[in-house]
Amino acid sequence: MQERRKNINKAHRLLSIVSQCKLLGISRSGLYYRPSEETSFNLELMRKMDEHFLKYPFKGVPRMTRWLREDEQMQVNEKRIRRLMRLMGLQAIYPERNLSKAEKAAYKFPYLLRNMLIERPNQVWGIDITYIPMKGGYMYLCAIIDLYSRYVVGWSISNTMNAEWVSGLVGEAIEQHGKPEIINSDQGSQFTSEKYTAYIKKFETVRISMDGKGRAIDNVFIERLWRSVKYENIYIRDYATGLELYEGLKEYFRFYNNERHHQSLGYKTPDMLYRQAA
Repeated sequence: MQERRKNINKAHRLLSIVSQCKLLGISRSGLYYRPSEETSFNLELMRKMDEHFLKYPFKGVPRMTRWLREDEQMQVNEKRIRRLMRLMGLQAIYPERNLSKAEKAAYKFPYLLRNMLIERPNQVWGIDITYIPMKGGYMYLCAIIDLYSRYVVGWSISNTMNAEWVSGLVGEAIEQHGKPEIINSDQGSQFTSEKYTAYIKKFETVRISMDGKGRAIDNVFIERLWRSVKYENIYIRDYATGLELYEGLKEYFRFYNNERHHQSLGYKTPDMLYRQAA
């Protein structure tokens, strides 16, 4: 993916950016950083909410609103917080499914990881999207992690969240690392869309797994990744442009995969475990 992006020539006289992206098989959304149309006050709210949610992912709209009013002394109402949390892709998690409400997702799949022993690389991949606060705006980060080794097999940034973007990332990861046996996601609209599920089915042997809606434990490995990325890079760098963000994350994920020793992996790096067992 990174090598393909380097081949984009914005000054090309004959081929537009759109045409070049199509020829190279990459999404052009990740090439651009579009300043947010949100007010500076809303961006400040979103930054505070993003960091708070990493610590307290069980907080929904009412609790988040109450925290902002009482602890942060910000005059906000639930309507504003609900809209911003939806924009950020934040949804409170809870221990059990809420079975009293019908789930609307048209293309849902069962959760396949319950009681599963994950003992080899490419057995299970986890994919998710997170909100990235920036100076004057925001972008989204999608990453795919190998659950056995915690190795990040693919990542991409975009200014919009859509099924085409996440499908393309899965394709790039498979092209580089081979097919996983299972790919697990939450029930976000990008992952329950016909476009995404149909794309994954093309790989035939890859099975789709989806977290129970609102489950607190299903997404634990990717949530730990987001916490590491944000506290070790995003929050301390405060990126101003899409190019800065891309280059910064490129270096961080190189560090994360190859140099960052994980206590849960016996102080090995993800690359050691992924390559050693592959």
